[in-house]
Amino acid sequence: MPIKKIISIAVCLLATAAFADVDSDIRDLQLQKETLNSEIQKLNSQISATDSMLKADDKRSKTLQERYKKDLERRKAEIDTLNSKIKTVASQLQTERSKQAQAKNRSENVKAKRKALMATLVSLCKQFESQIAQTIPWERETRLDRAKSLTRDVESGNASAEEAFSRLKALIAEEIKFGDEVALVNSPLTRKNGELINAQILRIGNQWMVYGDDNGTVYGALVRKTVDGKISYEWNEDLNLQERSAVKFALDVKQAKKPPQMVTLPVSLSIVGRE
Repeated sequence: MPIKKIISIAVCLLATAAFADVDSDIRDLQLQKETLNSEIQKLNSQISATDSMLKADDKRSKTLQERYKKDLERRKAEIDTLNSKIKTVASQLQTERSKQAQAKNRSENVKAKRKALMATLVSLCKQFESQIAQTIPWERETRLDRAKSLTRDVESGNASAEEAFSRLKALIAEEIKFGDEVALVNSPLTRKNGELINAQILRIGNQWMVYGDDNGTVYGALVRKTVDGKISYEWNEDLNLQERSAVKFALDVKQAKKPPQMVTLPVSLSIVGRE
């Protein structure tokens, strides 16, 4: 076989082999291309999904931001409203506190005034006691006990100011009546010498208090004495004839032994006549 033909065959074989390798390479490249395209498609799908997610997230983020903004504005408006209400309530509270403070001050003032009033009433009751204690000994202990009872009730708080005023007024009215009335009693009486006799005792207000015995032999008039600022009472039995006659006449008229008429007793027989 000629060399030239052999070379041609060899070249053909080499060319065929080379074409086979190129074809194989092309197929490999095509497979790689397809693989890359597949991967690119996957990546594109992932990118699309990611973009979609990002868009959704962005939309959600914007929605949340809008909601947050609206919620913030709403809460701010609520806070402003609450602040306004708080200011109003605080103002009302301050006003109420002021009213309570004023009411407390008024209450304390009333308490202080009532306390001062009760102290004044106690002082008046004690003065009243002192005056009764210095009056003539005609049911004096009974009258004095009523005054002392009122003083105790006022001091202990058992009697209110209104009750104390009412009772004191009643006691004063009784004393005024006592000073105006004319009374006669039959009662045992102890004379200055210690002798006990039955006597008719006549009291004309708190100005005269005289007596005469059953036999019409002994007469006396109550007189007041002041020694070292202390007041005491005793019977004066050293009466002159005119004074004795005046006492007997007054007793007879009061006992209806003589017709009703005006009786005048000498000033010397008054309780303070010989003081």
